[in-house]
Amino acid sequence: MKEPPNNRILMLLENQTFPRDFRVRREATALTEGGYHVSVICPAGPGQAFRETWNGVRLYRYAQPSAGNGFLGYLWEYGYAMAATSVLSLLVFFREGFDVVHAHNPPDTFVFIAAFYKLLGKRFVFDHHDLSPEMYRARFPGGGSLFVHDALVLLEKLTCCLADRVIATNESYKKIEMERDHVPETRITVVRNGVELHDLRPVACDRTLHPKGITTIGYMGVMGFQDGVDHLLRALGHLVRDLGRTDFFCILVGGGDAFPYLKSLIKQLDISQYLLLTGMVDHSEIARFLGAADLCVAPEPSAPYNDCSTAVKLMEYMTLAKPIVAFDLTEHRFTAQEAAAYVKPNDELEFARTIAELMDDPERRKKMGLLGRRRVETELAWQYSIPKLLEAYRAILPAPAGSRQALRYGGGIENQARRTPVARTAHCESGDPR
Repeated sequence: MKEPPNNRILMLLENQTFPRDFRVRREATALTEGGYHVSVICPAGPGQAFRETWNGVRLYRYAQPSAGNGFLGYLWEYGYAMAATSVLSLLVFFREGFDVVHAHNPPDTFVFIAAFYKLLGKRFVFDHHDLSPEMYRARFPGGGSLFVHDALVLLEKLTCCLADRVIATNESYKKIEMERDHVPETRITVVRNGVELHDLRPVACDRTLHPKGITTIGYMGVMGFQDGVDHLLRALGHLVRDLGRTDFFCILVGGGDAFPYLKSLIKQLDISQYLLLTGMVDHSEIARFLGAADLCVAPEPSAPYNDCSTAVKLMEYMTLAKPIVAFDLTEHRFTAQEAAAYVKPNDELEFARTIAELMDDPERRKKMGLLGRRRVETELAWQYSIPKLLEAYRAILPAPAGSRQALRYGGGIENQARRTPVARTAHCESGDPR
């Protein structure tokens, strides 16, 4: 039996599984608690059922294609995903019905599915996770094909034009949507990424990851060619060769397309003795690895994509009260503010010098870490984004009556969060006794 109309949402997701995609999981959960009925179509991860209900969210999954590599690989990946998503959307349409298609990019080709259902009177929300044209230029040597880049710009413009509501992840994306895609400001809602404080808690330091008498540096995140881990490795090379520092150990958590290249670069720089590469780890392990760090790094270089994008890793570092060294990018500075020491973009030697300065100043590190944790607790946690998400939906759908979310977030959330005490964190300072 179909649910009552005007509160049914169909989410389309391709580049991650559910609930592993934290933004989509958080949005789907918030909307479900807000009284909406949410269905998600996405690829299936290992061991995941093709149909199930997860915390009230109905999931429809399809067998995951092999990851694309190169133009033809990406064409196959996205073409297969589009076909599978289209078929499953028809199943949801006839089985449950929906009133809104909520597309999470990439890919921007979801616009064609949304356009079909708009002909049937459905509304369309575009959740703008990534700047696909800039991401494409960043991922391919030499910027890739200009034709593909221009096609991605046209897809983005078409998507924004057809969307009844555009959800931007930050003000930089909002500016691009207004200037490049000509979206009126009244049709855009900024819903920032945020961390859930209960999901990432400071933990006691694992001393096996923090050798005695040294400073431990932490990196966590994707290791694609746009993420700047190569800049970090060259900065560590400067730290050893030019600054004469060998009293550090760097833990790199994550993986990605650039991983094989990064391993060869480590060998070339002869710094393997100063590093631990964990590869991909379960999210529950992140706090353990980063908990051992005295400081964390965000080495994304200045580039059209990075300059406009919010790095979630910054908020995760801040949640764990870690001081940060980062290149001085617009969204880095907005997110971290005084929790980070900023370096002239792409200057690897200066990045090394700034790391060395923080290595020698534990009091400054502690102060920066506490400022970062406080900023997350009072401004950047996911709870502050939920009212914005509900506001975006109230602009196109009537608010479900008597929803738990309306009662929970109807007022006073800022005051409640400001009363939250700053968590005490365990640090592995290099001078600690063993």
